[in-house]
Amino acid sequence: VPPVADGMGSGATAALARAGLEVELVPCLSDNYCPIIHHRASGATLVVDTPEARPIMSTLKARGWVPTHILNTHHHLDHVGGNAELKNTFPGLRIIGPRARVFEYPGPYPVAGPHLEEIPGVDHTVEEGDSVDCGGLRARVLEVGGHTNGHISYFFPDVPLCLVGDALFTLGCGRVFTGDYTQMQNSLQKLRALPDETVVYGAHEYTPANADFALKVEPDNEALQERAAQVRTLRAAGQPTVPTLLGHEKSTNPFLRWDSPAVQAVVGLRDPVAVFTAVRRWKDSGNKPLPGSSADVSKLEPHVSPATDLA
Repeated sequence: VPPVADGMGSGATAALARAGLEVELVPCLSDNYCPIIHHRASGATLVVDTPEARPIMSTLKARGWVPTHILNTHHHLDHVGGNAELKNTFPGLRIIGPRARVFEYPGPYPVAGPHLEEIPGVDHTVEEGDSVDCGGLRARVLEVGGHTNGHISYFFPDVPLCLVGDALFTLGCGRVFTGDYTQMQNSLQKLRALPDETVVYGAHEYTPANADFALKVEPDNEALQERAAQVRTLRAAGQPTVPTLLGHEKSTNPFLRWDSPAVQAVVGLRDPVAVFTAVRRWKDSGNKPLPGSSADVSKLEPHVSPATDLA
């Protein structure tokens, strides 16, 4: 794994250049990122989720790129809000995403009850194991539900690169709105199994808060201390902490470290799903679980955050 300075933000993108890719990371809304990935050899240009159309189209115009594909990871509005306008502007654009479904959410967000998960304007739906051909690029679809039931990621093994939406963040993961912590832990296990050198694009700039929480979980983790300092340096300079290298996440992200003795000790649990659930609900509620008394993690009350707080 490269040094910490080369493990997040622009420092983590060396593999993309070697693969003949150019990437523009477009800030959208209050804290979203939209990666636009251009493959020089084929001219394919991938827009990864569409929080809002205007800044995406402005970047496309500035670079002289014509988008060929939108790769949607899930149905939340801050990931599909620009689909229709981009498709109207670029009629040849192909929208790819998970299939529509109705899922019974437990609340409080979204409100308890059945909700339709649907990608606006989708041309082609995909599921686990499907191959997505984007010009000269090929991705394998991974189903990574938990944040939403139908959430997917796109893994490009030849780079390697993974577009993870809200499933995984730099030093964090998405809130488990489905209430299915087993599904979410299984999804993160799937992502954790990818190669250490995988470049990971999450969809939000939540890293300073994620780093603060991670240090509460593992205050003696030296690799985490070093990464937290790098986060402060990057954000002080107005630079993104996205993308990240998966190898660094494996050693510092508390939501991928359910088998770390230090994390197990702090929550008083050993079962992988129970450890993950306790850590995730700790972040949601702000209440640290008491070692030896947290076997029934379902008794931790979730903290109700604004809908825009998806970390």
